[in-house]
Amino acid sequence: MKLMHLSDLHLGKRVNGFSMLEDQTYILRKIISIIDEETPEVILIAGDIYDRSIPPEEAVSLFDDFLVRLAKRKLDVCIISGNHDSEERVSYGGRLMDASGIHPAPVYDGHISPLTLNDEFGEVVFWLIPFLKPADVRRFHPDAETGTYTDALGTVIEQLEIDRNKRNIAVSHQFITGASICESEEHTVGGLDDISAEVYVDFDYVALGHLHGPQKVGRETVRYAGSPLKYSFSEASQKKSVTMIELGPKGETNIRLIPLEPMRDMKRIRGSFKEIISAVERTEDYCEITLTDEEDIPNAIDRLRVKYPYLMSMKYDNKRTRAQAGITGGADVEKKTALELFNELYEQQNGQPMSPEQEEYLREVIREIKGDVMI
Repeated sequence: MKLMHLSDLHLGKRVNGFSMLEDQTYILRKIISIIDEETPEVILIAGDIYDRSIPPEEAVSLFDDFLVRLAKRKLDVCIISGNHDSEERVSYGGRLMDASGIHPAPVYDGHISPLTLNDEFGEVVFWLIPFLKPADVRRFHPDAETGTYTDALGTVIEQLEIDRNKRNIAVSHQFITGASICESEEHTVGGLDDISAEVYVDFDYVALGHLHGPQKVGRETVRYAGSPLKYSFSEASQKKSVTMIELGPKGETNIRLIPLEPMRDMKRIRGSFKEIISAVERTEDYCEITLTDEEDIPNAIDRLRVKYPYLMSMKYDNKRTRAQAGITGGADVEKKTALELFNELYEQQNGQPMSPEQEEYLREVIREIKGDVMI
């Protein structure tokens, strides 16, 4: 059985004020072309269909058109919601769409029913696990250990009746400890939403969503497909792709990445104003320009946009800006918990650390905001 793994479409997204809808329409058509060439039987879409829980009409229409094209090709399409999606909106009409081979995961109600398909080697069982927080799981399993995201997802997977003699595929949308992140992704400071890859040990392939860079986490068969487009300049060097999986008998899995070429690339450009303005006649790529001039250039953005019409961001890197960064820059933020960061801010503002009572109150606030995870 041949599968295609996609994720993080983020339909309707705007980047630095630019709508990405035209680029998204283009790349979905490219994906359809790859489907026609590769002829997979199953498409896995691992969450973050939309960029926000109430997407614009144009984004919904674009995804509807994509699903119609897939349905016409008689494919099975497995869809889960991500942290950017509304679980209710993504799952709406699921029972009707099942007849057309479109299988959105229903809203989590404490149980997950598998989708079973067959090939020449027997059954392949698909488990569609939407993005979940510990509080979502605790609601239905109040007596289970759900203090952390790992505990919560472990509880969900323990409830599945997995036959380990069959080939089992998980579609999931979470942050796995050790994976590489970039600026366009939502990740909790201090790693509160991290999940150990060990919770997926019983699956032959894990189709992950949430992170935008295509990558494996631990073993080859636990993978993020990544987003089909670049959504921040921290992704400028990434090579976007779709992931193809060919399942043989139990234990035999072949994985290939097929490159995706966007309508417009995303590039970081650095140099003096004179160097950059004379470097090209005109480019249609999205650009972030860093000027190294020591003096500000009058009307620099307007003048640069004559040759760089999709200039998204412009900044300076010179003695003045580096001196300012030295005053305001923080150290090792990603390694600190939310509690530690707030405590540092409080001490800077008040000249003394928080009292034990204040710290305990803050713990309760963080638990409520982050889904009751352990702090």
